[in-house]
Amino acid sequence: MIEPLKLQKYSLFGGLLEDQISRIIPYMADESYEAGNDIITEGSPNGKIRFIINGRVAVVKHNVILTEFGEGDTFGEMEVLDVMPSAATIKTLTGTRVISVSNKALREIYKADVHCFSLIMMNLARDLSRRLRRMDDKLVAYSDS
Repeated sequence: MIEPLKLQKYSLFGGLLEDQISRIIPYMADESYEAGNDIITEGSPNGKIRFIINGRVAVVKHNVILTEFGEGDTFGEMEVLDVMPSAATIKTLTGTRVISVSNKALREIYKADVHCFSLIMMNLARDLSRRLRRMDDKLVAYSDS
């Protein structure tokens, strides 16, 4: 598993202290994928937020690459928050290592440390807002061309 100090550099854990991260690490899972594998498949259930420790993935919808994510980026949060099927496929472009936090684990983190849970959710909301801004900018740039 990963060290708490290393997790502090990722936006999902911004503002969390080392001891808080140490307490929630047991709720996380370490996953590794080879290049060319689907981590999430569009239309399928997904109950995990994942963040990339190393590697690159493509976000694919209807066989169109929407964007790519790398170290520190999160994915899968939409399905965890709205409990709908996966909006897109996440395909590894390189060997990729992710840390995942399941819906069940999020509930356990909430029970164990509501402050820590609140910071994670606030960081997740900020990350989603930034991603939405970037997608808005791409849409405007596309429509202007």
